[in-house]
Amino acid sequence: MTSGQRQRFYSGGPWEQAVGYSRATRVGDQIYISGCTAMKDGGLVGKGDPAAQARQTILTIEGALVGLGSSLSDVVRYRVYLTRIADWEAVAPVLATAFGDVHPANTLLAVSALINPGMLIEIEADAIAGSARPVGEIRK
Repeated sequence: MTSGQRQRFYSGGPWEQAVGYSRATRVGDQIYISGCTAMKDGGLVGKGDPAAQARQTILTIEGALVGLGSSLSDVVRYRVYLTRIADWEAVAPVLATAFGDVHPANTLLAVSALINPGMLIEIEADAIAGSARPVGEIRK
């Protein structure tokens, strides 16, 4: 793949074709992961359980990254959308497990609803393949 070619990853989710998007798109070393939820094999994982939904959502993101030759370690930014802001405390440990060694930039916010009323969380992410090798950090 040359640096300007677009590579797509499809997870087979019901909305990919209906809406016209891919689960993830890679151009060069940059990877953009569409909003992911706790859907697996056509069903919602962890109904009513924000932590379980967060775990499944991270697995979906990880699968897309691996499918495009990357990993969670290459994530540089992720955004978390919760339908109930109080759920942040339940999902924080899941996020820390997934990204605690990576420390990407993060945004977490509340939204009024997701496409399925049982969905409590949606996460999107951006990664730069091969960037997991730390160069340094600045701490205040």
